[in-house]
Amino acid sequence: MSGGAVHFGTVLMALFAIMNPVANAPLFVALTEGIDRSMRTQIAWRACALAFLIITVFALGGRAIFSTFGITLPAFRIAGGVLVALVGYHLLQGQTSSVHTPSAEDNANSRDSALGIAITPLAIPILAGPGTLATTMSFAANATSADLLRVLAAAALICGACFAAFAGGPSLVRVLGQNAIKVIARLMGLILTVIGAQMLIDGIRGAIAA
Repeated sequence: MSGGAVHFGTVLMALFAIMNPVANAPLFVALTEGIDRSMRTQIAWRACALAFLIITVFALGGRAIFSTFGITLPAFRIAGGVLVALVGYHLLQGQTSSVHTPSAEDNANSRDSALGIAITPLAIPILAGPGTLATTMSFAANATSADLLRVLAAAALICGACFAAFAGGPSLVRVLGQNAIKVIARLMGLILTVIGAQMLIDGIRGAIAA
């Protein structure tokens, strides 16, 4: 096997492990509970497209971006951890809002709120979070043009896999039923809260080490 193929496979496996389309599918279903199928598809497309765009930007100039704004990776991890933990807490409590269940009375605003899920928390920080960006920046650092293309190709494949998993969410709802989805929502809320706490711990540990 050529070195390029090994490099591509390594990047692909690393990004799959971090972005994990299979594990994030139930989370997508929980976040979009009560939203119709066409809107779910739009949210899934926007989230994955935005995640790929962010990954591309950081692969090409992530270190320069951090340097320009005086941002450190530990600070990014801390902020992302707080955000993920808050989302997980709300899911764990079963709290609803116009973001999760858009109202018929205010359709335009509720549509914007629903699509907002695609940006936060799906694209940032669940898909294109600190771990994803740090991994991408590591593989892209001092890389040749061919290496960089392989990194972006791997990211595109994983984002495509995430879209497929998210778009299959309605089928998951039909198979499992609403009660099971509510249970999954609570479980994913707990998992997200723990993930957020771990990101926060890693950020604090990195800040202290620095």
